[in-house]
Amino acid sequence: MSRRTLSPQTLRRGMNLWPPFLFSGVRVVHMAEDWSSARVRLRMHRFNRNYVGTHFGGSLFAMGDPFWMLLAMNSLGRDYIVWDKAGEIDFVAPGRGDVFADFTLTEERLREIREATADGGKALPWFENEVVAADGTVVARVRKQLYVRRKPAKENGTARRGGPVQHTKG
Repeated sequence: MSRRTLSPQTLRRGMNLWPPFLFSGVRVVHMAEDWSSARVRLRMHRFNRNYVGTHFGGSLFAMGDPFWMLLAMNSLGRDYIVWDKAGEIDFVAPGRGDVFADFTLTEERLREIREATADGGKALPWFENEVVAADGTVVARVRKQLYVRRKPAKENGTARRGGPVQHTKG
């Protein structure tokens, strides 16, 4: 069940018009219909070039910032709270020209998260991906940590044993 009413394609189009992405040259080129993957491109232009003529590091980090959270929250559904917790980037090589980042959230990772949060506790999974140039050169390695917790029964609208919560006036 999708967390939001937006389809992946509607979200993709909206993100491509979102000013922080639009003006920095970030473009979401693919968002899977089942929320399992995304592909993002960053084009080099004068708004995201640093002093030495390569991609600005903030743009490289920004191009991947929301995607692990978006994929996880929409894949897990309304019964889960999902937030970004931490992020880090390792700059490997100068980025010139178009660079790309791919995000793939597997069913195995989702199963691990569900198991880790089944008792109501939180999970703090790390996700990694690379930013690569068109020729395959690794420009940066990005790591993001999510905070994931299953909502208590009262918040997710279900009783502990799976039935709907009965709301009564007191």
